[in-house]
Amino acid sequence: MTDVTAMTATQIAGLVATGAASAVEVTQAHLDRIAAVDGRVNAFLHVDTEGALAAARDIDARRAAGEELGPLAGVPVAVKDVLTTKGVPTTVGSKILEGWRPPYDSTIVERLRAAGTVMLGKTNMDEFAMGSSTEYSAYGPSRNPWDTDRIPGGSGGGSAAALAAYEAPLAIGSDTGGSIRQPGAVTGTVGAKPTYGGTSRYGLVAFSSSLDTPGPCARTVLDAALLHAAIGGHDPRDSTSIPAPVPDVVAAAKLGATGDLSGVRLGIVTEFGGEGAEPGVTAAFNEAVDTLTKLGAEIVEISCPHFRYALPAYYLIAPSECSSNLARFDGVRFGLRTGDDGNRSLEEVMSLTREAGFGPEVKRRIMLGTYALSSGYYDAYYGQAQKVRTLITRDFTAAFERVDALISPTTPFVAFPLGARTSDPYQMYLADLFTIPSNLYGGPGISVPCGLSDGLPVGLQVMAPTLADDRMYRVAAALESAVGTFTPPAL
Repeated sequence: MTDVTAMTATQIAGLVATGAASAVEVTQAHLDRIAAVDGRVNAFLHVDTEGALAAARDIDARRAAGEELGPLAGVPVAVKDVLTTKGVPTTVGSKILEGWRPPYDSTIVERLRAAGTVMLGKTNMDEFAMGSSTEYSAYGPSRNPWDTDRIPGGSGGGSAAALAAYEAPLAIGSDTGGSIRQPGAVTGTVGAKPTYGGTSRYGLVAFSSSLDTPGPCARTVLDAALLHAAIGGHDPRDSTSIPAPVPDVVAAAKLGATGDLSGVRLGIVTEFGGEGAEPGVTAAFNEAVDTLTKLGAEIVEISCPHFRYALPAYYLIAPSECSSNLARFDGVRFGLRTGDDGNRSLEEVMSLTREAGFGPEVKRRIMLGTYALSSGYYDAYYGQAQKVRTLITRDFTAAFERVDALISPTTPFVAFPLGARTSDPYQMYLADLFTIPSNLYGGPGISVPCGLSDGLPVGLQVMAPTLADDRMYRVAAALESAVGTFTPPAL
């Protein structure tokens, strides 16, 4: 059998649908690949070998019985360890949930199972999704398959690394300030953040409830669109879920793949021009803009004056919401419990549990958020940040009256060496400089590979209006059709 680990999800699904390969064969090939390379990549925190093979056998039995299966049936998928999985460990990259096996599936996982995908396991991440390099995982950093001495991005670096290492053809991430798109950019893969509310947060362990958005990760735009279609849509169990159908992202990706962007107007954000992007990133982006022009797109410059305040606003809003959300991890109901020797008060046990269970970045953000929400400071910090968020939303609204979508580099720099930024939180936060605005606005964004800088991948970001996710897929697929996909050196 041809090496299925090198195939796209679309190709694998075709093999399974025709019987040219069984779901079990496909799954076993990916499990073997994980066993061969993940010791060098550390993309997975848990590999569910038995569960994956059982799911694959079920798909094969259903196909043999003549049942009509979905377009992703039999395709393996890796799931970021921020989504609950019944009976399978869910740690969120933290010691405080080490060994926790949830009693229920998140909606995203339910929909993955319903689509007939095969869940290989749970991927590594920055603890509680707080980070831009996956170095803040309590279980060691993931590594970039392009250069294992470099970071794979974060917080969803495990999902992106699994794709780039050919350990899985599809993966799920979550994006609070760029945690799907930024890892996609630095690993040469595709990462899409849907419109906020377009994918369910039920069963997603919350970091920042007004920002968190689960979404698809893949090696091609069409594969990402197929996965988006499978997991998206209204969920009554999520109060922020939008009661509207998912835009036809698959049709948009197929249209974009024809390479025709005639009549499409794309805006380049003026304020992103002087933010210190590496020369190689700027050069690759500019070449991609020239390519989009040749495909028929009209390029215009757009000013979004309040985007320059997105980073400080985000680092008040997100920590404030994290301070509230993480209060539930108290060592009483589930997870780690430390210091309960019968002689300590409940408050002492809670304090000792949090001291042992939370890592330094999580503690930093909890303290920032608690301070911003404290009496006498709420209006000055959290309240002001929400006003800036409104101004950023107005910038987007005005921009989309003139253009169909906005484009920018996904991240200002290529993958940096492990350890290079952990001692300087601000330099780490700059990784999300270009991605944060769309989280504050709630609109969709996608990162697609657009070139290389010093042999490392560069991503181009497409941002679209809310509920216009199809627009970003069309533009991304058109660029992909022109520049192709990017393959890392062999591990």
